[in-house]
Amino acid sequence: GETLPVVRFATFNTALNRSAPGALLDELRGGRSAAAQKVAEIVQRCRVDVLLLQELDRDAAGEAAQVFAREYLAVAQNGQRPIDFPFVFVAEVNTGEPSGRDLDGDGAVGGSGDAFGYGAFPGQYGMALLSRHPILADRARTFRELAWHTMPDALRPDGLDDLTWQALRLSSKSHWDVPIGIGSAERGLVVHVLCSHPTPPVFDGPEDRNGRRNHDEVRFWVDYLDGAEWIVDDSGRRGGLPAAAPFVLMGDLNADPVDGDARREALQRLLGHARVQDPAPRSDGGDEAALQQFGVNPQHKGDPALATGAFDDTVGKGPGNLRVDYVLPARSLRVAAAGVFWPRSIEPAAQLARVSDHRLVFVDVVVP
Repeated sequence: GETLPVVRFATFNTALNRSAPGALLDELRGGRSAAAQKVAEIVQRCRVDVLLLQELDRDAAGEAAQVFAREYLAVAQNGQRPIDFPFVFVAEVNTGEPSGRDLDGDGAVGGSGDAFGYGAFPGQYGMALLSRHPILADRARTFRELAWHTMPDALRPDGLDDLTWQALRLSSKSHWDVPIGIGSAERGLVVHVLCSHPTPPVFDGPEDRNGRRNHDEVRFWVDYLDGAEWIVDDSGRRGGLPAAAPFVLMGDLNADPVDGDARREALQRLLGHARVQDPAPRSDGGDEAALQQFGVNPQHKGDPALATGAFDDTVGKGPGNLRVDYVLPARSLRVAAAGVFWPRSIEPAAQLARVSDHRLVFVDVVVP
């Protein structure tokens, strides 16, 4: 019989965030950014088909993602085979968007802490979805403006007045449902790529605003897969993902199921959801790093081979290495392989992986 197409889905927090608007785009133009070359080489080594990037600053025209695809991914890096990503989806994010309110309680309105999502300018820490298969952009749903208070049993942070609570948005960047078409028109499959990058559950005070928000940003997907009617997208359409729709949920969820600071309940519900399978991608490098970095890592309960983020290891300070980046296919899809790009220190590509504090995570899906 014919061989079925295997599609490699990957998520990668690239750490290509810069401190000023337009700075990343300027750096990328001409293909000379050393950091972007390394990010692209990792993607080329991993032969990715559908790629969600986080922390790729979005400029007004959404050009950075196009330039990165054209001048880095489609160009051989360090002898690797180029990959052409003809389809790119970028949309606005909440980071750096002024809320007009004093959200961080410092007595003044303006600045990173008073934006709808933490950021120095609109589009900082943005997301982009790149694909070798057609993106059905006219059918994409975005949930950037969804009000946090509309979520039933939302974890409202303490000390917020009602007007501020009504004004807050759930998503720190955005939540996207982007359908892609795989295969032929006759026997093609539409897979919904569910994309998000919730706020880290730290950098706040005893009110635990970020911890609560991270929990509810992850819980959004639990409700979305349940078809919850409270959910309304940015064009006013109500409801979640249809019950039979195949999907791959991807992103840096900033939550580990057993270690670190996150409120884990939502993540555990998502990983255990009836519609979700967790291929548990692993690496030898994550395993090795936990042994080499003898700080907080030995106290962890989780399997270090599952880690996707290499964070500060200082006891009493850093969370150590955590599993925070996920590629979670629908149970209706068959998984052929999964992994984390985290080479062991003896391998030539070990240095390469350090371009970001996150590692690329991939899952191969067999498309019927």
